Amino acid sequence: MSTTHFSRTYPSGVTLEIALGDLTAESVDAIVNAANSQLQHGGGVAGAIVRRGGASIQAESDAWVRAYGPATHTRPAWTRAGSLPSRYVIHAVGPMWGEGDEDARLAAAVQSSLELAENLQCASLAMPAISTGIFGFPRARAAGVILRALDAWASSARASEGSLRLVRVVLLDEAALSDFLEAAKALA
Repeated sequence: MSTTHFSRTYPSGVTLEIALGDLTAESVDAIVNAANSQLQHGGGVAGAIVRRGGASIQAESDAWVRAYGPATHTRPAWTRAGSLPSRYVIHAVGPMWGEGDEDARLAAAVQSSLELAENLQCASLAMPAISTGIFGFPRARAAGVILRALDAWASSARASEGSLRLVRVVLLDEAALSDFLEAAKALA
């Protein structure tokens, strides 16, 4: 179970939380996987999701890529969540640091994940610090980009009308939590 360290409820009715915990243990409608475009879930967050959720997640991911091609920052994939406590896994592709236009690509990955969660009629969503692992995006910078994207969406008219009521950023360690809490101060 995660521990919430920041919570803000918007006039839209959406609550944004920042928590320390294990993304794979979140009891939400969907979790976001920090994925690569081919949806090969060998390491990092993706590997942990498949290890805990089961091989069916990788099998569905392979089928998705065969049917629709690689996932992108503007077009995430989704699968069922196997034995995870969530219903869905949204596979978001954030940018690799150094490929150019990283801030915009990361913001687009967050936005497209939120849109897909809405399309799946999710009420709750948990996500990691997308792109900050092996993709090398500096975590403090990513925290600002991710939280600004979430803030813009939660402040929008679309959020008022949608199904998504809770978005929780779930971080694995104290250092990541500190970066996100620092970035959250800028939202006020």
